[in-house]
Amino acid sequence: MNPGTVLFLLVSTLASAACARAPEQPDAAGASAAAGQAPPPAQAPAMSTIADAALPLVVVHKNPTCGCCKGWVDHMRQAGFPVEVRDEDNLDPVKQRLGVPYGKGSCHTAEVGGYLVEGHVPAQDIKRLLAEKPDVRGLVLPGMPMGSPGMEVPDRTVQPYTVELVKRDGSTAAYAVHGDDENEGRSEPDGSSPDKGG
Repeated sequence: MNPGTVLFLLVSTLASAACARAPEQPDAAGASAAAGQAPPPAQAPAMSTIADAALPLVVVHKNPTCGCCKGWVDHMRQAGFPVEVRDEDNLDPVKQRLGVPYGKGSCHTAEVGGYLVEGHVPAQDIKRLLAEKPDVRGLVLPGMPMGSPGMEVPDRTVQPYTVELVKRDGSTAAYAVHGDDENEGRSEPDGSSPDKGG
């Protein structure tokens, strides 16, 4: 096994372990209560770029014990997406099949509308991707940034993060900035980050 593969597997394992929590029992009352909650203020309101009725199925591959993945699934459902969850002990084959770039992994991997979505990507960015329909692999949010969907904390702190577009050749470019009030949800037409000055 080459060193790159070993490192990829190690990072994937660490990401899965970092968000592992005790399995939660399905609770219909809790799910409907969660669906009635407004999204945290750190998330900009979802842009109406694609009608909710037309939203495609999101297939989420996650570890059975991952609590933050469940939080992201709830976020997607609240945004109007139908979601199918596939609990899997080993996500590496899925990540490799979909082409998650080296070093860009997170704790769950999703497929939606022919695109890859890796990690805690906000629903508004996925809706924008589906509306624009670029010829790309999809979106990634490496790691598990505090305050991203599914990674919310009680004091509502949001660690600034950038969702990246994965091009067909596997390279990435900034797609949307979050947690930075000045540039929230913005990107340049070419996918680059807005200039923050300096």
